[in-house]
Amino acid sequence: MRSRGVTARVPAKVNLQLSVGPLGSDGFHEVTTVFQAISLFDDVTVATADKGEGIKISITGQTSGGVPADNSNLAVKAAQLMIKNYDLPQDLVIKLKKEIPVAGGMAGGSADAAGVIVGLDSLFELGLSRDVMESVGSKIGSDVPFSICGGVAIGTGRGDQITPALAKGSYNWVLALSGQGLATPSVYQECDRLREGLSIAAPVVSEPLMQALRAGDAKALGKALTNELQPAACSLRPALRLALDVGVDYGALGGIVSGSGPTVAFLVSDDDHAMDLTVALSSSGVVSSVVRASGPTNGARIIESF
Repeated sequence: MRSRGVTARVPAKVNLQLSVGPLGSDGFHEVTTVFQAISLFDDVTVATADKGEGIKISITGQTSGGVPADNSNLAVKAAQLMIKNYDLPQDLVIKLKKEIPVAGGMAGGSADAAGVIVGLDSLFELGLSRDVMESVGSKIGSDVPFSICGGVAIGTGRGDQITPALAKGSYNWVLALSGQGLATPSVYQECDRLREGLSIAAPVVSEPLMQALRAGDAKALGKALTNELQPAACSLRPALRLALDVGVDYGALGGIVSGSGPTVAFLVSDDDHAMDLTVALSSSGVVSSVVRASGPTNGARIIESF
């Protein structure tokens, strides 16, 4: 049997705002977040396989180290759920070409799951709406729906209830990457420890941040960046504070730990500013590598069929 397949391209994300409510009785925190998809991508290929092969996954690319190649991979979980929900053939090949950092607070695993959902919808001509695909994605992980949506969006609940947001302009980012990831549950536990005994309000969207996005005002956006997990991430990984200091010293419009970290995202004014900060961070000795990106960009989309 000749294999048929498609390749989906899926973006990384930064959280322009991440506000975290108190720990709920279900063991989760209610969050309010504002996502922006940026031009750092994984390519996810899904293809039919011979009967009896099951789901096979292979992983290549710059950030493939440490990515599980078994059923714990979110891409495999997404395939299993799509097979179950839509009675699809159980034999598939999944190929991940990774550029998004692993455990970096940029939704790398969630992006791969999103790529599988969008890819299988296209491969088997299911005709699912984006809303339906986002609903499927929310069963896999809280960042998966946004990876399908892309652009700029507000996330509520666990971050999986997505509302596209009005936003103008394009933004330049310099991303300081760490050689070692941070586990999201550990960061939330540290956040709870640091806030013990404090009264924590329900999270709400930052109006100054939304005004900056509607106006396309990068300076105002830089001032409005907030992440309530940042103190916890810096507590677990003190070098993140040093990286943030370098960004401030070199005039970044704003700097923020993305999601649960440890990636630090700096908003800069233009390409020249991005180059200066890239050089400064690279020579600082406090980060493992530096990449540049822009946003917003599209969510998961098909780039090839074969």
